[in-house]
Amino acid sequence: MEELLVFVVMLLHLYVCPYTKVEESFNMQAMHDILHHNINISQYDHLEFPGVVPRTFLGPLTISVSAAPWIRIVSMATSSKLIHQFIVRAVLGLVVGMSFVSFCRAVMNRLGRGVKIWLIVTTITQFHFMFYMSRPLPNVFALALVLQALTAWLKQQHGAFVWWSGAAVVIFRSELMLFLGLIIISELWSRRLPLKTFFFNIIPAGLIMLGLTICVDSFFWRQWLWPEGQVFWYNTILNKSAKWGTLPFLWYFYSAIPKALSFSILLLPVGLYLNRQVWTLIWPAATFVFLYSFLPHKELRFVIYVFPVFNVAIACALSRLWQNRTKSPVQHLLSLYAVALLVCNVIITGGFLYVSHHNYPGGVAMDTLHQIEHDVHVNVHIDVFTAQTGVTRFAQRNAHWRYDKTEDLVAGGPEMNKFSHLMIGGVTRDELDIYKNSHHIIFEVEAFDRITFNLKHLPPLKVVIKPKLWILKRNVQ
Repeated sequence: MEELLVFVVMLLHLYVCPYTKVEESFNMQAMHDILHHNINISQYDHLEFPGVVPRTFLGPLTISVSAAPWIRIVSMATSSKLIHQFIVRAVLGLVVGMSFVSFCRAVMNRLGRGVKIWLIVTTITQFHFMFYMSRPLPNVFALALVLQALTAWLKQQHGAFVWWSGAAVVIFRSELMLFLGLIIISELWSRRLPLKTFFFNIIPAGLIMLGLTICVDSFFWRQWLWPEGQVFWYNTILNKSAKWGTLPFLWYFYSAIPKALSFSILLLPVGLYLNRQVWTLIWPAATFVFLYSFLPHKELRFVIYVFPVFNVAIACALSRLWQNRTKSPVQHLLSLYAVALLVCNVIITGGFLYVSHHNYPGGVAMDTLHQIEHDVHVNVHIDVFTAQTGVTRFAQRNAHWRYDKTEDLVAGGPEMNKFSHLMIGGVTRDELDIYKNSHHIIFEVEAFDRITFNLKHLPPLKVVIKPKLWILKRNVQ
């Protein structure tokens, strides 16, 4: 029963936030193109918008093939492609969810059923892991493999561990060599992993995974390449990722991880104290985060792999406190305190989910335009802000319309005036006056702006929503 909750909560997050952002664009467009253009590569989005570095098609290809039968069935009832986006994301969430459940079962074999139950309960009350489960990011594709690798490690299935690790590192996220490599070094040092077994698996795993990604991705990209190799060179060797912002060295420890683990992080040291077995799990995860902190560009999703690991220690604390709740009044109060932390998790998760729901104005605008405009001859321009906040090819639901994402067009210029509709965001309403002679506003999309704090109000926190994006239509001549 508790395992089913993982999938229910994942689908709830997906339902509330069905749109995606620019970081997910490549994989989302790739899944659309695989499903709708098959091997007609000339129609693929990545040839027009390749991104900064190439990404692998192996993740989108796997999910698309798995989702295709469901999409075929749904297509018999509706012609809307937006439901296809929901399906591919749900399939990805199911894949990650199954890997997480496998990890939980392996934890149960080592630490008991009580720890497994509390591990699941803790995780589903936290926002970020459940929110990202269905989001088509390279980190999330890698997450499914990392969880399988950790499962194999806990079961002492070293061959399987090496193969899962090789797939995660070579195909999706090269920095995982730090995390999974630390585990391999530990196993080799303790002699639980014989050198013969290690080399017998690591060499074929590396060669096969490298050959697989080069062959598949060279076909889709129309040139010989190893995508993750280029990503590693660009981000790590050249440190070009710093262009997208840098954060302090300890940011993962004082911001990202506490935010992801929410209030239940207060039980992390308790779990480490009560059950020394979890130290074996925690130290590679913590060391990985420390080493990865040397890279200046930081994002929470870059260390998402460690959240379930840290939750094991939290689950150990919850399990022990719950088991001892009847032994004394103090133990009873401690157990209530622990459960209250999870309730606080749920409350803060609800807040995050509310904010996230209002954080995709581009997706809302595209959906709205299809609902209010029934003209066959629509030529809509999608600006950068709109494209980055929810617009995908799945959202382009009318085969007769023309969708244009050309960048750097002059605002109010003749090229913009030729479009029947404009989607413009990231500006003030006053800045739209430049279009008043050619277009008029037919809809405005409100989105998340900021959170204000005022002790005179209850609750003291207020989420401010304001117009962020406008749909304009050409004036009748």
